[in-house]
Amino acid sequence: MSLSVVIVGGLHADARGAAVARLLAEVPGSVALHHDLATAPAGTVVRTVRDATGELSRGETPLVNDCACCALREDLVPELRRLAAAGLTRLAVVELWDSVEPKAMAEVVAAGGLTVTGVITAVDPALVLPYLGNGDDLADGGLAAAATDQRTVADTFARQLEYAPVLAVADSPEADEEDHELLTQLHPTARRVPIGHGDPGAAPGQGRVREPAGRSGLAHAALAGFDVEAAGSAQHPACALLPAEADAHGVSTLVWRRRRPFHPERLYAALEDLTCAAARSRGRFWLADRPDTLLHWDAAGGALCVEGAGPWLAALPDAAWEMVPPVRRVAAALDWHPEHGDRCQHLVFTSPGLDRDGLERLLESCLLTDAEYAAGHDAWKGVPSAFDTLLEV
Repeated sequence: MSLSVVIVGGLHADARGAAVARLLAEVPGSVALHHDLATAPAGTVVRTVRDATGELSRGETPLVNDCACCALREDLVPELRRLAAAGLTRLAVVELWDSVEPKAMAEVVAAGGLTVTGVITAVDPALVLPYLGNGDDLADGGLAAAATDQRTVADTFARQLEYAPVLAVADSPEADEEDHELLTQLHPTARRVPIGHGDPGAAPGQGRVREPAGRSGLAHAALAGFDVEAAGSAQHPACALLPAEADAHGVSTLVWRRRRPFHPERLYAALEDLTCAAARSRGRFWLADRPDTLLHWDAAGGALCVEGAGPWLAALPDAAWEMVPPVRRVAAALDWHPEHGDRCQHLVFTSPGLDRDGLERLLESCLLTDAEYAAGHDAWKGVPSAFDTLLEV
């Protein structure tokens, strides 16, 4: 029997537990592996393996370089290989600990020679906005995966949500139309599969499902197939599939695209207002003084991360294009400008109560003026820089 691996993650523990319980109930020959990183302060990570009837085994693995997540990575693949060698397991459900991100684990599993057939993030729609608005460090809530983990609740949740092609959506009585619409607009291409909410009285990672057993969309999604390499390439800001324009049930998504570069000083002065304008914003942009650098915009929880993501393709010699992933070349070709190539502003803002008009005015005010734009590329490079510290230059 060949072993399939599905990754199930998410900060919403009850929803995650309910999704795992459903898979165990519906897929014969399935087991769930879970590494509890909460035990890291004691110097170990506890691994459990269970099926639909209960726990099958329990073990411990020591921290690696004081990093619980590193211990998880080193222990996970050998355990999966052991299950594959035994030939008794059809589906291994890797239930991630709260703050572990599915992208990293899917890549670890694939690099270990195993087959990832699905990635699912479990979500309670009533908690989407509170988690996106939570700028606290993971460490403050005991959720850090390593001593050096500086992620926040909001940015971690956003990445968990946006990487998975399938969302297991809990049946939450507290969720209203706005909550569901926010989830839809944040990840419009995701397949959303309804599940029962985890039983609050169940042990962490072992939620119960209210619906009767029977093969569901979630079981099919777990075995449908997943291309780890393509999913990784699609996370690059140059070719990420960002949300489209939308406005429903009090939630709006503004897609803002322009071909003119930002004035670095004016944009820098507006960063706080732009970051706080939406529950979630992301995309790519360019600055007049850095015409060759693709910059990544990633904001959630009132905090913004701006990073250089390498050169625009238009800044590369033709010979270098063969070294670029095909998905990026296709994305650039579809959006090519005769003068600027693939350089563009493509920012997307999603939030309840979004002030679309005010946000557009603010963004427009940060672009080069007509006179500044007409001065040309050489003059742009002389515009005072404002992002050196932020980009750690």
